[in-house]
Amino acid sequence: MSFDRQEVVVNRDLPAVTVPYGSPVTIEEGCVALITQQLGGSYTVMVEGNLYRVEGVDGDALGFEPEVVEESRPEGPVTQEYVQEEAWERLSTCYDPEIPVDIVNLGLVYRCDVKPAGEEQYDIEMDMTLTAPGCGMGEFIAEDARSKLKTIHGVRDVHVDLVWDPPWSREMISEAARLQMGLL
Repeated sequence: MSFDRQEVVVNRDLPAVTVPYGSPVTIEEGCVALITQQLGGSYTVMVEGNLYRVEGVDGDALGFEPEVVEESRPEGPVTQEYVQEEAWERLSTCYDPEIPVDIVNLGLVYRCDVKPAGEEQYDIEMDMTLTAPGCGMGEFIAEDARSKLKTIHGVRDVHVDLVWDPPWSREMISEAARLQMGLL
């Protein structure tokens, strides 16, 4: 979902992370924030010329309903195919706070393997990269992916590795995302 920029007054002290450095901060109650992106259950806001990522669970501080990612439940038994399909769907809801394209379409997910771990239980192993090795948001994006994958019913454990080989390049972006970003 795209989002029109909107100015709001922060109605309580708000935990956030600086973009692109990844440092935790508190945006103080009463500050005016410009919401520049609302995607994947998080917000990117600009306060006094600086960008911050705010988790969706804190959306109430911006005047929105808090976002909660609920566990998925299949209609039948939990299968490896079900978990694999849900994993890619959940990963497509993870965004870099500076780019309005999900990590799957950006070409940042190199591997997402689902492995049996017991009766109707599975572990997920994932390799992903970032658009730049020095990106301070890497751990936050990886944690967003990890936490969303953990909400899939039947998933016991999730391991996300940030990798740098092969190096990411613009050619890895899906055609649809290139079109959306005006890169075609």
